[in-house]
Amino acid sequence: MIDRPIESVFAFLADGENDRLFSDRIVEIAKTRQGEPGVGTIYHSVARDMGRKAKHDFEITGFDAPTRIRWREISKGPVIVSEGGYDLKSVDGATELGFFGVLEGRGLGKLLEGTVARYVRRLLPKFSDKIKAVVEASV
Repeated sequence: MIDRPIESVFAFLADGENDRLFSDRIVEIAKTRQGEPGVGTIYHSVARDMGRKAKHDFEITGFDAPTRIRWREISKGPVIVSEGGYDLKSVDGATELGFFGVLEGRGLGKLLEGTVARYVRRLLPKFSDKIKAVVEASV
């Protein structure tokens, strides 16, 4: 539970450039066009994946303020997030945050899909705690 109103949490998470504040793997991230984030906004990022830097591009595909954000990865890596997102729910002035994600392995990446999914699930509690701490300190 994030001790901030849903509108504030949504606005923070909707700005993909904030990802570097709570994701240790993000080296850099930027919108590819000016303006407020919304459906069609693309973020280009460089992340540390398995000890090396890799480029990732994400496009926002769903934007239902203040409860739902969806994106898809438009990169060419061996395992991508074909659909990912956040689900937010207001609870007594605080915000409950849920995660949504579908991984897609391509080529030999299909062999890694299960391993990557288990790795992501294992890291999710720590990731959630980091988002909570950063949002509560920033908003």
